Amino acid sequence: MNILAFCGSLRRLSMNAALLRATARLAPAGVRVEIFAGLSALPLFNPDLEAESPAAVRLMHDAVARCGALLIASPEYAHGVTGVLKNALDWLVSFEAFVDKRVAIFNASPRSVHADGALREILTTMSASIVPGACLALPLRGLNLTEQQMFESEHAPAIRLALLALASQEART
Repeated sequence: MNILAFCGSLRRLSMNAALLRATARLAPAGVRVEIFAGLSALPLFNPDLEAESPAAVRLMHDAVARCGALLIASPEYAHGVTGVLKNALDWLVSFEAFVDKRVAIFNASPRSVHADGALREILTTMSASIVPGACLALPLRGLNLTEQQMFESEHAPAIRLALLALASQEART
């Protein structure tokens, strides 16, 4: 099963990006996690452009259509979802292949409850299927862990189990 991952941070040293890279390495047999690198190329959402979607939007749509599930890891900014992530989700609102798509949310800072709640509300409104057993809140903030340290951390088994839950849930549909 292919899982497409979105990172809500564009920072070069993003903890969420490192978490997604470690997660891709931790994927169990039969599960592949691909991190979508094109969020920064998306133009600001404009409904007037939907009929003739820009190339960057078409790339994201194709990736979403091909995946069995989505995994989202994002920081919280000003008690909300990051602009880059919200923009990507806006481009998916009327994209039929997104409806009922299985989604897992990884929260690298459990204190970031506002963004987590807002993201869940947005995804539910968009008719995504959030898989509770595949969502994780990991206390990584302030630890300055590298991707390798996350890969080797005490959280690795929970990450693998979350991926298995997402894959298992997907297989039932």
